[in-house]
Amino acid sequence: MILPQLSSTVSVGALVGWMLVLTVKHVVADFYLQNKWMAMGKDQKTGWALPLLAHCGVHLVLTTAVMLVLAPRFWFIGLIDFAIHLAIDRAKGFCVSHFDVTPESRWFWWLIGTDQALHHLTGFGLSVVLAANP
Repeated sequence: MILPQLSSTVSVGALVGWMLVLTVKHVVADFYLQNKWMAMGKDQKTGWALPLLAHCGVHLVLTTAVMLVLAPRFWFIGLIDFAIHLAIDRAKGFCVSHFDVTPESRWFWWLIGTDQALHHLTGFGLSVVLAANP
């Protein structure tokens, strides 16, 4: 085996459950509730702050709502998700706008893929924390 055997006290069921919940939340916030103004505006050279804050605010509200329903003592996870989402999306937007990356460029799709992978790793990390603290 390439990786050493790791011990864990995290419930696999809880981890999978949190991953499913946070993944569904992410899809709803990033795709169903993100409008063109947010999607295009957050990647501009100027005027990006309000669309980015609105988009990340959707994540804040949804994550906080999920936490208040399923794990109220972790209400602050929404703030963590907001901050991380803001940093990831701003970094992608900076690259798109400052390097003139367009959907016709392979770099655009690499940025989208990296952006989504980082968001899903965020969800995984939060799921580990939540599953380890039932």
